[in-house]
Amino acid sequence: MSAALGLKAKPIASEPADDDSDVSALINRLTAEVNQIAVDKTKSIQQITNQMKMLALNALIESSRAGAQGAGFAVVAQEVRGVGQQVETIARELETQLTKRTGDLVASIDRMSQRSRGERMVDLSLNAIELIDRNLYERTCDVRWWATDSAVVDCADSSNAAAVSHASQRLGVILGAYTVYLDLWLCDLDGNVIANGRADRFRVVGQNVAHTKWFRDARALRSGDDYVAGDVENQPLLGNAQVATYCASVRAGGQAHGAPIGVLAIHFDWEPQARAIVQGVRVGDSDKARVLLVDSNFRVIAASDGQGILSERISLSLNGQRSGFYQERTGTLVAFHATPGYETYRGLGWYGVIVCGS
Repeated sequence: MSAALGLKAKPIASEPADDDSDVSALINRLTAEVNQIAVDKTKSIQQITNQMKMLALNALIESSRAGAQGAGFAVVAQEVRGVGQQVETIARELETQLTKRTGDLVASIDRMSQRSRGERMVDLSLNAIELIDRNLYERTCDVRWWATDSAVVDCADSSNAAAVSHASQRLGVILGAYTVYLDLWLCDLDGNVIANGRADRFRVVGQNVAHTKWFRDARALRSGDDYVAGDVENQPLLGNAQVATYCASVRAGGQAHGAPIGVLAIHFDWEPQARAIVQGVRVGDSDKARVLLVDSNFRVIAASDGQGILSERISLSLNGQRSGFYQERTGTLVAFHATPGYETYRGLGWYGVIVCGS
């Protein structure tokens, strides 16, 4: 098992997305230039046709002054005037049609660019939640393994001073190697903490945790192969630190189907581990993105900006989907992906979420 975060899944590369953005920007710029050229040229044509009409009008006036001798010239002047009007009509239609076509093209490119950006953010949301899932899967393995440690089993079976001292020493050795935990607690079946790994730092022995959800759930586990994964919470007995608590039942003889004799609770040091994940997601500066992990109640449990953790709830429009993206009326892009779980860790209904400013 990893002694630290240890799981560095390959992040979704940002370079291809940047390339896509560059191509979209280039096409938008070229389209705008074509549109401007078309407008400028049609205006030039309209100026020329206006001059033709003015010349034709002057020719008509002069032909009328010439009387019968200018009659033939008048016909030519009328034709020139008619041609000028036709050219003007064609120029206006060309401007209208080109402007519409280039406008449609720009709108289409914008939609494609937004879709590409949204899909990329969904992938990055999955990347974040997968990283935490794989990490927490290791925690479920750790707690089930350590619950069979002979020192833990002996202490749960007979909590005399020597057994407690040995178990505390053993838990301390584990904590020295596994830096992602704040503390490990061995509890009896009544919820009393009888040993912990950092007794010099956290004076929790003698405290009762029977009221906690994670202990009640662990007390009801059917075998040593099962585990409890708790939601992130502030733990008062650990200096109000943010922890995710994982539990397994300690059983007689360290056997999976032995009689339950205690509960082992391991407290994952959530805040620094989760922060490393959300801040490591490779969004670009131009995305103005806030990367989040939220629980099943949409409570923020990790945030790349460090704001709102365990106090803020966000509004997610899932529309029955496990993943997707949408744009709010304000122009904000929201992408999300539900926890896929990993191996025997099914996940707790959490989501990776990325909120991008407009």
